[in-house]
Amino acid sequence: MFVLLIIFNNMANYTLNINNKKYKVEAEPDTPLLWVIRDKAGLKGTKFGCGAAHCGVCTVLFNGYPIKSCTISVAATTPETKITTIESTDYKNLKLVQDAWIKEQVPQCGYCQSGQVLSAVSLLNQNPKPSNADIDNAMTGVLCRCGTYPRVKKAIQTASQKLNG
Repeated sequence: MFVLLIIFNNMANYTLNINNKKYKVEAEPDTPLLWVIRDKAGLKGTKFGCGAAHCGVCTVLFNGYPIKSCTISVAATTPETKITTIESTDYKNLKLVQDAWIKEQVPQCGYCQSGQVLSAVSLLNQNPKPSNADIDNAMTGVLCRCGTYPRVKKAIQTASQKLNG
């Protein structure tokens, strides 16, 4: 018996701007951005949680706005798309939020923290003086199994106070 196996290669080349660094990668167009960031760019700070955009653990900034990278395909990017992960060293207000996270001792297990921090950074970049309702609304997209929500809110308030002098 003879079996003919035909493999179709749908791979495409992409240039990604992640943390202001260019990455040239080859991937299937429908590959979730999460896996390209982790497996092709080697940036492991973005975590896999549910794979269905329910938990927000995989949140990255996409042109400054938080998105769930597990459900957006690499084909949705262009070389001009600015993708920011927790590994960024120069993104506006990221260090400020990270310092507030440490000061307020937010992390417990830490698994959701990259998504939490990037969501907080996006909030403060858009609204430097958020109300409690603004914070609650902005942070609903990232679940914390440890329940550190009060500390998350306090850290955002601390960062906001520092940002606004």
